[in-house]
Amino acid sequence: EGQLIWRGDDCRIILVNDPDLPGFCRVIWNRHVAEMTDLSHGERDHIMTLVFAVEGAIRQVMHPDKVNIAALGNMVPHIHWHVIPRFKDDTFFPGSAWSNKTQQTSKSILETRREKAGQLPAIIKAAVAALS
Repeated sequence: EGQLIWRGDDCRIILVNDPDLPGFCRVIWNRHVAEMTDLSHGERDHIMTLVFAVEGAIRQVMHPDKVNIAALGNMVPHIHWHVIPRFKDDTFFPGSAWSNKTQQTSKSILETRREKAGQLPAIIKAAVAALS
């Protein structure tokens, strides 16, 4: 599903291999748990702290127009958060990342964004390390 950026005892962070949305990350709870309320308050705080660290890294590196944060799990009932940099010229804008494509993003813009996304693993690792 993508590149493993970081793995802890409870969670992992993945840089998703999505050609239309460079920088798309997931924060995934390692144990099979379907709902956030199945976690303890401390576990909830932990995963959301990681989600916010990923969002901050995405903002720092990608400079998106907006960051979407979503937890769906309709197809896979396992806690995972999507952290997605969004741009007014991205393929799905203004809809969600799961909407029908509404426009074509130029190859040169996508390539630039992919290069920037390549910086995310190091920035996210540093952000997570700073949480300790």
